[in-house]
Amino acid sequence: MIYIFLSICCSVFVSVLLKLAKRYEIDTRQAIMWNYPTAAVLTWLIFDPSWPPLNKNLVSIYTSLGLLLPSLFLVLALSVRYTGIVRTDLAQRLSLFIPVLAAFILFGETGSTIKIVGIIIAFIAIICSVPWQNNDRSPSSNWIYPVTVFVGMGIIDILFKQIAKTEDVPFTSSLIVVFILAFIISTLFLLYLYFVKKLKFASINVLCGGILGIANFGNIVFYLKAHQTLSSQPSLVFSAMNIGVIVLGSLVGVTIFKESLTKLNYAGIALALIAIVLMSAT
Repeated sequence: MIYIFLSICCSVFVSVLLKLAKRYEIDTRQAIMWNYPTAAVLTWLIFDPSWPPLNKNLVSIYTSLGLLLPSLFLVLALSVRYTGIVRTDLAQRLSLFIPVLAAFILFGETGSTIKIVGIIIAFIAIICSVPWQNNDRSPSSNWIYPVTVFVGMGIIDILFKQIAKTEDVPFTSSLIVVFILAFIISTLFLLYLYFVKKLKFASINVLCGGILGIANFGNIVFYLKAHQTLSSQPSLVFSAMNIGVIVLGSLVGVTIFKESLTKLNYAGIALALIAIVLMSAT
């Protein structure tokens, strides 16, 4: 569980950085795009990975992740803009349904009664933890954004699990390819911003992107290590990661950013802790 905890900490740190970036008027689009070269360099410096054999299955996984990682960040921003925080947050958290379903159908996990009860409680906790008090109205025609977030997040979790379970290729070798592909896609988007949208280059965005890249690197590395350590229990990793981020993120929001939580939100946090205990007990 230590790898799950470390991944949760890195994930929440990413959220904190993005929140601070908005407060200090840092262009989050540029920061997000610049984080991938940092992650790629860290992978190379720390692990010195060999280049993986590019068979058909791995190429499809690498390409999908290379496209999804940077593009889904942008879709998240559009979803918040056009459908609101609540719908986006709900779509992101309920995406847990997709990898949990895959854990039993694709990865052959067997479910005990305690584990299934824990998963059900986890979904209830997710719904309770959404900040419904910030609800807003938006045109129904923009439903495509939260749906894309829901599906995209779920697919990313499944693809990372596929990388973790590929025994003949070290996950670090896979990571370097994924980060390089994400960097290429990010570079194309940055060129579009700079030359078409006439966005001004600012070194502070590169610096923030570097810090973001360190946190994102840790998040993904520890997440993959968790899947390798708990290879027979992918649903535990998927669920514990998701609701762990909710619990720690809520605590950080209340203590550091002075965010307010409703009684329903606190109930969600309590249920999330119960769910983690039940799933860990299996």
